[in-house]
Amino acid sequence: MGGVRKPTTHKPAEIHWEGDSREVLTGFPAPIRADLGFSLWQLQQGEMPASAARRMESVGSGVWELKEQDDRKWYRVIYLATIDHVIYVLHCFEKQSRKTDRRDLETAKERLARVRQRLQQQMKGSKDVRKNE
Repeated sequence: MGGVRKPTTHKPAEIHWEGDSREVLTGFPAPIRADLGFSLWQLQQGEMPASAARRMESVGSGVWELKEQDDRKWYRVIYLATIDHVIYVLHCFEKQSRKTDRRDLETAKERLARVRQRLQQQMKGSKDVRKNE
């Protein structure tokens, strides 16, 4: 079947936008928004993103960054890798220097902590439900 790709029947992962991430991303220039949006779509399909990506262990385990740029700025999307079929977009931002601003890292860390807390509460809730059945 050289080069013929079978249609996938799996359901794409959901995207959960934390804080103002979605609004910030929609404010990026159209070509950047399109590239990052396509990369997020690829991640939803379980594929590798077209945008450059790197681990962000400084934010937390399982956190990645999508990277795009134009002539003026660098654009970033920090997300938590898929957990239970959900991609958590923690933070989107623009930067003008090579070094990521500490405030952007702190924002991503705070949102990651809230996501993990919610996931832990959901797991606890589902265990409680099973106990009562």
